[in-house]
Amino acid sequence: MDEVDKKIEQWAIQMPELDTKPMAITSRVLRISKHMSDELTKSFRDYELTDAGFDVLATLLRVGPPHALSPNQLLEQMLITSGTMTSRIDLLERKKWVKRTVNKNDKRSVTVSLTPEGLSLIEKVIVEHTRSQKALVSCFSPAEQTQFETLLKRYLTQVGY
Repeated sequence: MDEVDKKIEQWAIQMPELDTKPMAITSRVLRISKHMSDELTKSFRDYELTDAGFDVLATLLRVGPPHALSPNQLLEQMLITSGTMTSRIDLLERKKWVKRTVNKNDKRSVTVSLTPEGLSLIEKVIVEHTRSQKALVSCFSPAEQTQFETLLKRYLTQVGY
């Protein structure tokens, strides 16, 4: 019996007519999300990197050489607001992990790219990050991981997220 089961039992006593199956599922998903987020963020702290900064650096690494995108392309990849993106890039630029380059043909347009320091950093961090992810799902067999992934993907597809 876990914490969610205890709450479900309490609801069964107080309001037995409630259908608590969805509550049990959503409560566990929220708890898992919090736990995973906390655990994954730990690996960033050693590098004075936030999860937001990690997202930018990882996106630039993932797109491949020359590891550069416009701020709008980053926005599309990361699904965040432009104000948030600007502050993320500013911080990473101050740390010398990314640089902005003005487009020669359009002075209003810039490209954000990994610096050599940023590339070296994110290559180390992504290895630790995937190691942490593996540890977080190690309680499931490979078959269970595949099943879990399928169910989560179906849910996200259904809700359009």
